[in-house]
Amino acid sequence: MIENRIIRVGISVGDLNGVGIELILKTFEDKRIYELCTPVVYASEKVMSFYKKQLKFNYPLNFISDAKGIERGKLNVVKVWDDVVDLNPGTPTQVSGQKAFESLSAATDALNNADVDVLLTCPISKENIQSDTFSFPGHTEYLESKIQGESLMILMSHSIKMGLVTGHIPVAQVSGALNKDLICKKIDIMYESLLQDFGVTKPRIAVLGLNPHCGDHGVIGKEDDELIRPIVAEYQEKGQIVYGPYAADGFFGNQSYLKFDAVISMFHDQGLVGFKAVSFGEGVNFTAGLSKVRVSPDHGTAFDLAGEGKSSVSSFKEALYQGVAILKKREEYKKLSGNKLKTKK
Repeated sequence: MIENRIIRVGISVGDLNGVGIELILKTFEDKRIYELCTPVVYASEKVMSFYKKQLKFNYPLNFISDAKGIERGKLNVVKVWDDVVDLNPGTPTQVSGQKAFESLSAATDALNNADVDVLLTCPISKENIQSDTFSFPGHTEYLESKIQGESLMILMSHSIKMGLVTGHIPVAQVSGALNKDLICKKIDIMYESLLQDFGVTKPRIAVLGLNPHCGDHGVIGKEDDELIRPIVAEYQEKGQIVYGPYAADGFFGNQSYLKFDAVISMFHDQGLVGFKAVSFGEGVNFTAGLSKVRVSPDHGTAFDLAGEGKSSVSSFKEALYQGVAILKKREEYKKLSGNKLKTKK
């Protein structure tokens, strides 16, 4: 249990030429944050020192070789590599992508080994991180391969939680990827996450349709009537508050999402366009369904702002707060219910 100690948050730095390290340094300059958690960054002394000087941050960092050196009240930096890296803020390189992976790999190992309690990932470039050791569309797919459980990408803010049935795949493949098992699995993960991670006692979930106007009764596609609508009916027969399918344009246009605890979207941009329209700059990416808590800001590497000290920390800070809150709520749920997280056998 975590009640009697400060939560350790492991942080991967993302692309070295993006804004990740700037977000970290800005956030933990505020000493009040250390009352919430103990940060543990996975990078190198040389890289962190470069950005400290570049961005004119003067507070000390605690450089350590492993988890034994972690100190409360300090910004801890675990040395993952010691070689010299040429840094060029704003310009992604093969090296900056490879070091992003090394940081992520080390932070993920620390999470699995219980050296840290929560993982907070800074943005990566999905292009230059690709290699023989990382061949995934993004963080979510990589983490699902390393951590027990089956994942659901949830983008969340104070007003909406958006879960995606399909994630980082081409739009041309979405219809073929959808099936009853996949949609039900994502709804089930969302339902369980609302119970254990957010303390919602009777979750209300809205399901978006696939086609414009939910297919107009087969005129613009049959998936809504033949696949999605029967699934929703089955959940209702079980007594769960699951409604839909809803046409996405009207659903967001009339703010129907405010009537639900969460929304399930069939594909990436269908859900995220609506989500970011109402929550841009305040959102958090949470990987539900895994046995460990992982969060991230909902934006990318922001190469256009890197190294200039102009990036906003609002989404990063919110991810930090939500990661700690979710872990506490999950521990509370496990203690009260005695239920264990569903994991892969």
